[in-house]
Amino acid sequence: MKLTTSYRDIWKVSLPIIIGSAAQNIVAMTDSVFLYYTDEEDFAAIGFVAAFYIIVAAIGFGFSRGGQILMARRAGQEKPDEVGRVFYSTVYFELALAVIMFLFMTHGAYWLFASLVDSDVIFLKSLEYLEMRKWGVFASYFGVACIALYTGIARPLFIIIDTLILATVNIFLDRALIFGMYGFPEMGIAGAGLASTIAEYVALLVFVVYMIFDRKNRVYNIFKLPKWDPVIIREIVSLSVPIVAMSVVGLSSSFVFFGLVDNFGERALATTNIVRIAYLILSIPAWGFCTGINTMASYFVGAGQPENIRPVLWKTSILCLGITTLMIVPLLAFPRYFLYPILGDERAYLIDAAYPIFWVLWGILTTFSFGSIFFNGLIGAGETKLALKVQSIVAAAYIIIIFVAVRASWGTMVLAWSVEILYWIAIFMVAWLFFRKPQWNA
Repeated sequence: MKLTTSYRDIWKVSLPIIIGSAAQNIVAMTDSVFLYYTDEEDFAAIGFVAAFYIIVAAIGFGFSRGGQILMARRAGQEKPDEVGRVFYSTVYFELALAVIMFLFMTHGAYWLFASLVDSDVIFLKSLEYLEMRKWGVFASYFGVACIALYTGIARPLFIIIDTLILATVNIFLDRALIFGMYGFPEMGIAGAGLASTIAEYVALLVFVVYMIFDRKNRVYNIFKLPKWDPVIIREIVSLSVPIVAMSVVGLSSSFVFFGLVDNFGERALATTNIVRIAYLILSIPAWGFCTGINTMASYFVGAGQPENIRPVLWKTSILCLGITTLMIVPLLAFPRYFLYPILGDERAYLIDAAYPIFWVLWGILTTFSFGSIFFNGLIGAGETKLALKVQSIVAAAYIIIIFVAVRASWGTMVLAWSVEILYWIAIFMVAWLFFRKPQWNA
């Protein structure tokens, strides 16, 4: 593969990833939308427990990004045999990690939820969902390894199709299992967890079948099963641990945020979940561009062209901001027109209560477009330890400020959400200053 800093190549790599990287967002959003029509307690609980499961998914995705970066680097060095070996090493590690995460969700989630949630109803419903959802971790982790391969070699087009299959199956099964339609039992929030788990296995099966019939991947010896290679595993882990830590730190701050919002009451948690649904949709382009930047920055490093990284960061950030703005402006101008067809009139008061926060969300997404892209440029360029230090410090400050804003008598939901704008400004400034160094000048 050959990549340049052109907008065309940025689109070629990023657009399929934008759609593919939306998988967990789509699953979480679909679960939330259908549970919105059950009762407010189910809707509030899914906002909390889905935030937790996204952290679980992000851990697997983070380790796959280490494999993706390594595969992209080997592709840039024109070493196709090494790409295949890295892929299988990623698969081995992901499956071992899935076992560990499954055991944690089985034996440790109870104590974690109990320490964060004040409401007994939210606590019990969250466990009910997770009991079904935890079985999907094996399909999720194996699936992200397959996605890492096709992303790393800049052939992510099939990810779009597979994501559409995942979304379609999840929507059908959510209707069937949450409400007891088409002869299925009515399971409520547990049905949402089971539906998402089955959808992930179906999507994985389709992806594996595609890989079997894809002749273009033969150059990577994709069907030559290598032994466990501790050297490659260590290299993947070395790249991935900071990425995973950054994902956990970033998403955990959101998870803690949801736990703290519970102090405002179940109504506030439900309102926050409305904003989270909008955030899940509107942040899809940014996360896709972030993954694309991982591939492109790593490719340029492997190809000995580090001077190309900074131009591609600016171009990608501008593209991301433009798409995000086009998505959020109609929502701000006509919130009822866009949200009511999805969420209906049953609890329209929650949409009205969330509207002031949508304006804050615009500020978050604007700073997110630049901060996340430049930050992932650091990761793709191999500066994962620096990125981890930066995010750890900024996230710690974020959690402290959120804690104060939520606990204080003068705290409000709008103020609590606004703190994330400062978070992304800080992240962007550090990454921007780093890429001003001479070696990154075009």
